[in-house]
Amino acid sequence: MKEVEHSDFDGIIFADSLQDFNTLQYTGKVIHILCSKGNMGFTFQDTRYNIAAGDYVILPNATLVSEFSDSEDFQGFMMSLSDTFVTSIAIRSNYGIIGHLSLLQNPVMKLSSYDFQVCEQAMQCLRKRLEDKGHLFREELLGSLLTAHILDLYDIHARSQQTLQISERIASLLRKFIELLYSGEYIRNRDLDFYASQLCITPHYLSEICKKVSGRPATYWIDRFTLQEITRLLKQKELSLTAIAERLNFSSISYFSRYVQKRIKVTPSEYRNDVSVR
Repeated sequence: MKEVEHSDFDGIIFADSLQDFNTLQYTGKVIHILCSKGNMGFTFQDTRYNIAAGDYVILPNATLVSEFSDSEDFQGFMMSLSDTFVTSIAIRSNYGIIGHLSLLQNPVMKLSSYDFQVCEQAMQCLRKRLEDKGHLFREELLGSLLTAHILDLYDIHARSQQTLQISERIASLLRKFIELLYSGEYIRNRDLDFYASQLCITPHYLSEICKKVSGRPATYWIDRFTLQEITRLLKQKELSLTAIAERLNFSSISYFSRYVQKRIKVTPSEYRNDVSVR
């Protein structure tokens, strides 16, 4: 097995082994996995996924994934992209936010034989050109190749979904809404009115555009980010329930317990005990 490829350019990094791949998980990274043989498992936002040959995984935020495992015969491409580099290539399509919200709900795409071949060739090309450190326009070249690959992924994903067109304004509003959640704003504010006011729109309109694009209202996304953090903290047994409630700015432990039970159907204590048994 080769080692993780490091260079002065970290916009794209490939890994060959799961051990090396685990070192790529940190804030500001987007993870792509193309499985060509064997299988791999991982936990994403408290849900366990298992992938096999022909599956393409896009994990929009590396900090939301854990517990990777793979079979002895696993083969495929594991690629880490920096948010900064992806943003710099400035793809002129509003489909990005549609795909992003969809992937937060299910990060696995099942590929046809043709689409698998397209993605495999793109990954091979990216990896080969990444090694050409003497190219005078290396970053621009890699950006163009990555743009082509991402547009192919948009096409694959869009063909599997109901066709949806959104305006630049709606795409911009939803990007800002999700950015607020990624920045941790849900720790301080979980009221829909707050996010609507930050975007200078009505709460009803924010929920409507979220539902139009993702099939879920805005409150679903606020709760999803909140519950992701709650379940992450509940797995840290050294933290008391009171400490977790205070860290997430709940007014009382009883309100915290009601919030959790209403949304995941078990109390914080029951969830923690269930995790211990697993």
